[in-house]
Amino acid sequence: MADKIRVMIVDDHHVVRQGLAALLRASDAVEVVAEAADGREAIQRWGAHAPDVTLMDLQMQPVGGVEAIQRIRAEHPNARFVVLTTYDGDEDIFRALQAGAKGYLLKGMTLDELLETVRVVHSGKSRIPGAIAEKLADRVSGQELTPRELEVLERIVAGRSNRDAANDLGISETTVKTHVNSLLSKLGVADRTHAATLAIQRGIVHLR
Repeated sequence: MADKIRVMIVDDHHVVRQGLAALLRASDAVEVVAEAADGREAIQRWGAHAPDVTLMDLQMQPVGGVEAIQRIRAEHPNARFVVLTTYDGDEDIFRALQAGAKGYLLKGMTLDELLETVRVVHSGKSRIPGAIAEKLADRVSGQELTPRELEVLERIVAGRSNRDAANDLGISETTVKTHVNSLLSKLGVADRTHAATLAIQRGIVHLR
């Protein structure tokens, strides 16, 4: 029998983490070698266990999944990751894959889908579901926001006025308005309310 695929599970919800571990341990193909509750712990445990594949949640504090992937791969370029999350916004997908994830699954997936993705990623290939790939394609084909436009958009989502945003960022209100007009155009929306809604839906900005 072939060696089992050694897996680490990273998720800040204890019940989710334990549930995934129980499901995977029922498979003859997988061995769960480590668990972590956030990105910082994942970095430490990866170094101690060197799993074949890591299942990585995205939204965790104080160190999130994307940062953890980046930091681990900076030391171990061949480390393999499958993002397992409830977030399907195109920005979340893009950031995770850009960091080096080779698989992206939503937590509503079946056990068969999870095991197959682990197998494929372990073999050195990528596995991205069709619906996720479409969102990524839409994101890549769009115009990217500048860092300053993103800062302005974050303040729009937070309900800040142009004047508030100007004070926050140390720029003039006129400059803020210029950035607002530009990001509205890039997002393809007509007003601030639609910009805020789309930013949350796409994962460009996350509510805290």
